[in-house]
Amino acid sequence: MKEFYENPLITRYSGQEMSSLFSAKKKFETWRKIWIALAEAQKELGLNISDDQIQEMKRYQDKINFLRAEEIEREIRHDVMAHVRAYGEQCPLAKPIIHLGATSAFIVDNADIILMREALMIVRFKVIKCINYLKNFAEKYKGLATLGFTHFQPAQLTTVGKRACLWIQDLLMDLEDINFRLNNLKLRGAKGTTGTQASFLKLFDGDHEKVKRLDKLIAEKLGFSDTFPVTGQTYPRKLDSNIISCLRSVAESAHKFSNDIRLLQHLKEIEEPFEEKQVGSSAMAYKRNPMRSERMASLARHLIVISLNPPITSSNQWLERTLDDSANRRITIPEAFLTADAILNLYMNISRGLTVYPKVIEMHVKQELPFMATEHIIMEAVKRGADRQEIHERIRIHSMEASKLIKEQGRENDLLIRLSKDPVIPLDEDYISKLLDPMNFTGRSEKQVEEFIEEFVLPVLSDYLSEETDTEKTEDEIIV
Repeated sequence: MKEFYENPLITRYSGQEMSSLFSAKKKFETWRKIWIALAEAQKELGLNISDDQIQEMKRYQDKINFLRAEEIEREIRHDVMAHVRAYGEQCPLAKPIIHLGATSAFIVDNADIILMREALMIVRFKVIKCINYLKNFAEKYKGLATLGFTHFQPAQLTTVGKRACLWIQDLLMDLEDINFRLNNLKLRGAKGTTGTQASFLKLFDGDHEKVKRLDKLIAEKLGFSDTFPVTGQTYPRKLDSNIISCLRSVAESAHKFSNDIRLLQHLKEIEEPFEEKQVGSSAMAYKRNPMRSERMASLARHLIVISLNPPITSSNQWLERTLDDSANRRITIPEAFLTADAILNLYMNISRGLTVYPKVIEMHVKQELPFMATEHIIMEAVKRGADRQEIHERIRIHSMEASKLIKEQGRENDLLIRLSKDPVIPLDEDYISKLLDPMNFTGRSEKQVEEFIEEFVLPVLSDYLSEETDTEKTEDEIIV
């Protein structure tokens, strides 16, 4: 039995890849990668740094002496300087040039941006997987007529596949936002203590062009095309707000999807996956609770709430910097990504394993379709010479009577039989029955599914899915 609190985002919900990305090991390896990039760029621009010093740094990039770094930090109360000294003890030759001209924010901020970019790419890939699973689902059920609902009251018919396209469209909007952030993501670069680059200007004897080139070189070595043109001591904290807003948007889409699945499972029309030996309730053995969708909603609410932290932090920064962002960011940024990852693991699992019950859907359609067919009946009766207002009134009376018997006595809907026997309505039972093909009431739903997938979904899948398949981590890593 473990005696201390463990974050369930790590122990229960998020995937291994995302959890590892925000580990101490990954963070400090990234710090050392940045120190190496700094030294390499400074050497290329003429500072007295040797190949041997850089090679020594590279040999120990992934061999972090954690215990020694922790021991030093307890003494000096500064995490970056503790790791500078610990790294220097491993690399005595390179020790004099490690962290040369840099500030703590140079290491921490650049590392945070690098890690957020990698994390956002994991999120993007899983969003794409969800889109792909839902695309398959939409294609399969593009022509299955079902009740549409407004206010959770029966409305005009749609199709199961058309409804799935609404879920896909939300995710496509999320993907567009994620791509924009990734494509425009800038590194902090080498800006110095208050963003003036004074220390680097001193190192290069007042050569402004070399200082500017240093900024670009470091970005290139770390896989970025650009840096922020100006900063204070830190990169603009609005970046955190912008990136986390992408995750919040994914949470919104997932929560809406989870709500829909839970409502449909109540209707017994669609169910989330349910394993052979899965237990739905400790008391009621018959139950098949939508626990995955419920968990998705729960996690989505958590992410939506913690996404408020970055904009509040950004708006409260003072001048060139204040340190009241640090503790908050250490918690909020990893938790936001871990939560998004957990949500998407559930979304992938549910969307690829949905079970549809066409007979139940058909039963619900038949219960409501007679009411929906009344407009067609009015139009056809008028074509045959009937008075529109008189027909409308007869249908209103019969509809109220049929609805009353359904609600009060649990009878089947006999509206069409009533209408066919009404002498005022010039339509027989055979003709009225022919009106009840559900596909007469779904409009362009099926065609919309085909067009939407062809024009908007397949181009996205062809752009991303094939090239990122190798990075896929199975959803079965975690208990969903």
